[in-house]
Amino acid sequence: MEAEVRNTLPKKERLCGKTSISKLLTKGKHGSVPGIRYQCLYGTDSGVNRILVSVSKKFFKRAVKRNLLKRRIRESWRRQKHLLNLEGNFDILLIYSVKEILSYEEIYSSVGQVIENLNIKHGPKQPSEDPVSE
Repeated sequence: MEAEVRNTLPKKERLCGKTSISKLLTKGKHGSVPGIRYQCLYGTDSGVNRILVSVSKKFFKRAVKRNLLKRRIRESWRRQKHLLNLEGNFDILLIYSVKEILSYEEIYSSVGQVIENLNIKHGPKQPSEDPVSE
């Protein structure tokens, strides 16, 4: 029987705390994909990968719209976080960076691109085949 993978986002996987967030903002590496900017701090000692989602009040005055976008981003992350193949732990901040409300499918693909970028930058290195080593 196959083990069922549970796509959850428990409290321990959510980034909180002033010191953790300020460390991420000062020492983290940043990048962007269409619709989302991200800041990532690799090699944390938290024991799990943690995430923080931000939607600017400058672009969306109404809390209802900000909450909708944050729910869409968290759900996209929750459904794709198993695609990460990183050793070690990291903290990541996902910042919604577009002035219009994107559909769930567009946000889902953007979060997927973030995960791909993290895998490329911090994933396990492929052994280089050096024919001279013999």
